[in-house]
Amino acid sequence: MSIRMVIQNGQGDIRARTAAEEPGIGWPQAAARPLTSRPGLPSMFHKTEVDFRNTEGQSMSFADARFDVNLSLLFTELPLLERPAAAAAAGFDAVELWWPWVEEPTPGKAQLDRLRGALESAGTRLVGLNFYAGRLPGPDRGALSVPGTESQRFRANVQVAAEFAGSVGCTALNALYGNRVAGVDPAEQDALALENLVQAAHAADQVDAVLLIEALNAPESPHYPLVDADAAVDVVNRVNAVTGLDNTRFLLDLYHLSMGGADLPAVIDRHAARTGHVQIADNPGRGAPGTGALPLAELLGALQKADYDGWIGLEYKPSAAGSAASFGWLTA
Repeated sequence: MSIRMVIQNGQGDIRARTAAEEPGIGWPQAAARPLTSRPGLPSMFHKTEVDFRNTEGQSMSFADARFDVNLSLLFTELPLLERPAAAAAAGFDAVELWWPWVEEPTPGKAQLDRLRGALESAGTRLVGLNFYAGRLPGPDRGALSVPGTESQRFRANVQVAAEFAGSVGCTALNALYGNRVAGVDPAEQDALALENLVQAAHAADQVDAVLLIEALNAPESPHYPLVDADAAVDVVNRVNAVTGLDNTRFLLDLYHLSMGGADLPAVIDRHAARTGHVQIADNPGRGAPGTGALPLAELLGALQKADYDGWIGLEYKPSAAGSAASFGWLTA
């Protein structure tokens, strides 16, 4: 896999160099730092073109890829507050998180301040944050459609999560729908979900963020009702119709959709316009790109052609060598 960087400077000169020719401007910085103002690194106005090679040796490319690191799967060998700095050391200045405090939908100000400080000290921007979703990782897949205590905890979390997101410039808040509950009418759960999602959409709007609705996959989440893109986008449309805000979007996770057997190019073609965030991992195994069989370069290229220019979350399991060693696919 080769990397070709095309950088245009202020005078319009264009220079093409490989990462080997200019090691100070490697792929992680160029791809993951489009918002950086650090000297010597490409800014958001520079263009990065990366060549990927699939198993047949054919070259695929896409421009202006913006990768962020999911700190709830990567760098989890470190304490939470050390992960932003580890991501920065690996070359990224954008990260995302599941709700970090599984048992605390409303953590105290000190905890929130410490996380904010860790992000700021590392120079990392939080670009995606989950609302409270129960025990995740674990048996839960969200709380907002679960009657009783869990939906109450979600509601208590909504304003806390939104205000924290606003304080760090995070503009995407993901609301996992929640599992079906035995003995509860699905229609009752869906009505509760819509009520809570409307509240979340308004809170997101207050901080200029979008609300994300994610489809998971049935093999790993058999009680989760949104296991295909159409089901998730239907919820997106219903929330937007009720609020009139048009700030609810689809979270397109290529790994989950592939686990469900989706026609991924068709999903991209049909739903790219309603997509607010993308996450990737290879399949099988949920590892880094290149560890499985998904044609991720082609799929991200299709997203680019469909005018998606948002963040691409690296939400995969690190290799046995550790998280820092899991980004070789970016420079190999």
